[in-house]
Amino acid sequence: MLDWLPPNVSTFGGDIDKFFYVIYYITLVVFVLVAATMVYFLIKYRYKEGRKAKYYHGNNTLEIIWTSATFIAMIVLALVSRPVWSHIKQELPISNIVVQVTGKQFNWEMLYPGPDGIFGTEDDYRIDNQLHVPEDRVVHVVLKSEDVIHSFFVPSLRLKQDAVPGREITAWFEASEPGKYEIPCAELCGFGHSGMLGYLYVHTADDYENWVKQTWPES
Repeated sequence: MLDWLPPNVSTFGGDIDKFFYVIYYITLVVFVLVAATMVYFLIKYRYKEGRKAKYYHGNNTLEIIWTSATFIAMIVLALVSRPVWSHIKQELPISNIVVQVTGKQFNWEMLYPGPDGIFGTEDDYRIDNQLHVPEDRVVHVVLKSEDVIHSFFVPSLRLKQDAVPGREITAWFEASEPGKYEIPCAELCGFGHSGMLGYLYVHTADDYENWVKQTWPES
């Protein structure tokens, strides 16, 4: 396989990568066939002195075969990918780590509920463009937007979910390797879109506990 995707640090990222490469290679084969056919036609039907042009209205049989093959391929891909998307989008593993992430022009606002685990209380902790989580733990992210549609995108987690005004959408992930990873906005949201960038900090268990103690020293 090609090795140009960002490093995967998500527990479900491998399944997404496999499906991505299935689509990639199908597209590659179709591209090569179409390009080869075009080159063949360019050579076979190139201009020759005295040859008269012929016009064809179309071939209904060929159109039906091509359309049916494409339709069947889409159905197969949908059926094959269903377990992956069902696991990611419809199943929500239990977690006691919940962060509210609000997109706004042009930054990510992270809100932690504090030791009491309840949003809207005095121990809430708000920080811009920094999402701190422990490794090997399921994390729930409640996505909101203050203005327009934003898209919470963490390439290394293979996670992308829109943040829509007036809605709360919960996504989840489990990061497997400590490190610092980018969180760009993947939806054009205004003139400052290109600068809307946050970072995911995945800590070891001990480092995360130290971060929690530093953030809530009196807890």
